[in-house]
Amino acid sequence: MVNDGMTRRELLKTAVALVGAAGIEWPRWGMAALEKVRMACWSQPISEQANVFAAQEFGWFKEQGLDFEFVPGAGGGEALKHVLAGNADFAFTNVEPILFGVEQGAQVQVVYNVYPKNVFNVVSLKSRNITKPQDLKGKRIGVYSMASGTRHNLLVILHSVGLRESDVEVVATGVLNFGPLMEGRVDATAATDTGLWAAHQKGLVEVNVIWARDYLDIPTDVFAVRAETAQKRPDFVRRFLRAYRKGSQWMLDNPEKAAELAVKHAIDGQDVKRNLEIIKIRNASTVSEGTKKHGLGWFDMDVLRRVERTYLELGLLKKRVDVESVFTNRFVQEL
Repeated sequence: MVNDGMTRRELLKTAVALVGAAGIEWPRWGMAALEKVRMACWSQPISEQANVFAAQEFGWFKEQGLDFEFVPGAGGGEALKHVLAGNADFAFTNVEPILFGVEQGAQVQVVYNVYPKNVFNVVSLKSRNITKPQDLKGKRIGVYSMASGTRHNLLVILHSVGLRESDVEVVATGVLNFGPLMEGRVDATAATDTGLWAAHQKGLVEVNVIWARDYLDIPTDVFAVRAETAQKRPDFVRRFLRAYRKGSQWMLDNPEKAAELAVKHAIDGQDVKRNLEIIKIRNASTVSEGTKKHGLGWFDMDVLRRVERTYLELGLLKKRVDVESVFTNRFVQEL
């Protein structure tokens, strides 16, 4: 019996309002549990990945019914191995491990072009007078390691003018390879855009820079899944990519806010000003003519065919890889 003439419906409405005002959430009866999605990354969480942090922070993965897990790693090859071993669903990796893995029989589908712009370069002090690829002949050049993208892109630059690796001396100097450059132990060093920026902050004097993208604009990073995942769970792939792409667009539109968010999540994110500069650089590599026309994540298949052909000519690949069957724009078109 309801007193004071209040109906049961009115009483229930009042009760709901009181509970809501108290900050208590009603149980969401019938809601499906979130589906786990694991992203194996080539790195620890770093400031340039503020788009991922945004998708976590603002609930965009949950909006897609996903419980996101960041699986840290050390290099794109390791990220891909995690996926192939079933320890992760998506590999945040570079193109080279994909091509080398497929050549060895790995069943992989590459579903999103994270950074369509090539971020690699070769840097030298102006006193060395190295301004074009031809000037590298006979020079001593530092790379992170012999299995790194710095070496692969150095070879691409040399190949553009008919030079081979044997025409230079390649030295593995580690990721802090601007030290040997400034100390004169190498004539030039192969690096990345963010590496160059960081070196400038530490006192690197005026330099000449040869950009790999001017010779072959190889995508820097991509998302890859097992071929079985792409075939049997396409909606799972689309949902992850929707959340990720929403974060990427947010970072493009809000670099200052992204720099602040990185402080909370990134292992290198304590300096907001540094975060902002890194994010601006990485935002620039996220956009290409193809993405402007077709949307973030788009692959230029002509570029990928050139990459495959160049790697064959360099001997990095021993046999053909059908890039059209490995890389796809299908999922980007469906987002």
